[in-house]
Amino acid sequence: MKVAKQQHLKQLGLLTFGLFIINVASHYIFKRIDLTQDQRYTLSETTKKIIDGVDSPLIIDVFLEGNFPGEFKKLQSETRQLLEEFSAYNSNISFQFVNPIEKEEERIETMKKFYDKGMMPINVTVEDKGKQTQEVVFPWAVANYGEKGTKVQLLKNMMGATTEQKVVSSVQHLEYAFADAINKIATEKQKKIAVIKGNGELDDVFIADFLKSVRENYYIGPITLDSVASQPNQTLKALNVYDLAIIAKPTEKFTDAEKQVLDQFIMKGGKTLWLVDAVTAEVDSLYNPSGASLAVTRDLNLTDMFFKYGFRINPQVIKDEQGTPIVLYSGNQGSESQKEQYVWKFAPFVYASSSNPIVKNIEGVKFDFCSPIELLKNDLKKTVLLETSQFSKTIGTPYPFSLEMVTEETSPKEYTTGGFIPVSVLLEGTFTSMYKNRVLPFKDGAFKTQSVPTKMIVISDGDVIKNQIDQGAPLELGFDKWSNFMFGNKEFLLNSVNYLLDDNGLINIRSKEVRLPMLDKEKVHENYSRTQMLTVALPIVILGLFGFVFTYLRKKKYQR
Repeated sequence: MKVAKQQHLKQLGLLTFGLFIINVASHYIFKRIDLTQDQRYTLSETTKKIIDGVDSPLIIDVFLEGNFPGEFKKLQSETRQLLEEFSAYNSNISFQFVNPIEKEEERIETMKKFYDKGMMPINVTVEDKGKQTQEVVFPWAVANYGEKGTKVQLLKNMMGATTEQKVVSSVQHLEYAFADAINKIATEKQKKIAVIKGNGELDDVFIADFLKSVRENYYIGPITLDSVASQPNQTLKALNVYDLAIIAKPTEKFTDAEKQVLDQFIMKGGKTLWLVDAVTAEVDSLYNPSGASLAVTRDLNLTDMFFKYGFRINPQVIKDEQGTPIVLYSGNQGSESQKEQYVWKFAPFVYASSSNPIVKNIEGVKFDFCSPIELLKNDLKKTVLLETSQFSKTIGTPYPFSLEMVTEETSPKEYTTGGFIPVSVLLEGTFTSMYKNRVLPFKDGAFKTQSVPTKMIVISDGDVIKNQIDQGAPLELGFDKWSNFMFGNKEFLLNSVNYLLDDNGLINIRSKEVRLPMLDKEKVHENYSRTQMLTVALPIVILGLFGFVFTYLRKKKYQR
């Protein structure tokens, strides 16, 4: 007995010592194992780098809490597990799930506060024992770091998609959404964006929401090309301070000197985002007594420049059967007028098919009188980001348009060319100056004929960046106040800017694939009793059998 006691004490001592060593080692060595097939809980190196930079408390309030369907519970659990990974890598990051409308007496006031901050709730149907009830869900989170804060949208807006499809898409977007939010508030701004002015570009009020969103990550300033005529070198020097130039829907010709300034900005590594209309056509011009207008070619004097860079925006208009809604009123004015929606085929609703992180998993983008982009052969890498549907075609200009076209009936025979017309393209690589072997409009001692590796994005419609105005105030980019639809224009453009300026690879997190196993509700309903037996009764029976066998064997052993 004494020897046995000594052995037990020795084993206890070894166990205690082993546990002590493990605890000490765990303080210095951290490792979590992700056993999922798609490695959904393995944070990317970019995310780790961002959250490692959080050196003081960062608090995340998640409002996805309350009584809601299983799909939202899945989004809730995936959000929780992701934030647990964040907290595990950096203890400065903490989070909590909050039901913002738990107190019924404060419900209306709380909802108003969320509305004012742009965090719109959604109504969901909850089924409980055959009864259906309507619940309000706020699929949002707010991250606070010191005096800075930002909101995080947890549920992606996807027109026409089921709740299940939205949840799957949203889960794939979660890591990027939170990493981007933390990067906004925990990292100091470094890159600078120039908004080009002087050639009839959109007024600030029409790009206000875009500028407001971009300003969270980057410095923004205007560069007016009017000064090129008198001080070209000084204008070029001022532009070279910036990292990205945005040219948003110019309507006036560029002079050769202005083109040289932009060309040399690109040659020195500057990124560019071109939003260019090749035709003069506006929806607003149709709202006249005749309901008609004429689309004509818009000459911006940029054709030779674009040709040198490897693309051409042809002066044509695209007609697409997959159009966006247009709202028209019929009947007499006043109470007798009726509002009706029609498909406007000259405003394509473009869904992304590319796997590029700029457009992967985004909502469809609304275009308006866009033109085809023709890609030319050179050594640049070209990626088509967005293209029209299979049932689309080009129409030459000049061309008369009228609101009566909404009633036209068409057939697939009209689209024998096959559609899939590029309307947005990414170009990457070493560009050749359009002024190579040509007389320069102005002398430049630092003139370069070849660029350093750089990139640009071309969009053949300036209205993609244009937000609507309501009572003098700019609305959120992508929101159509007439149809109450929300399009993916804002996400597309912000992703474009992030890709062009992203040195830490944050945008590449969007390439992550996450596959969520979701219940098939129809099969569950068809086999409801069987499902109950498998998920509820069977585990209880197995547990009972295990307890019975264990008790029987234990009694049999100690009865001897």
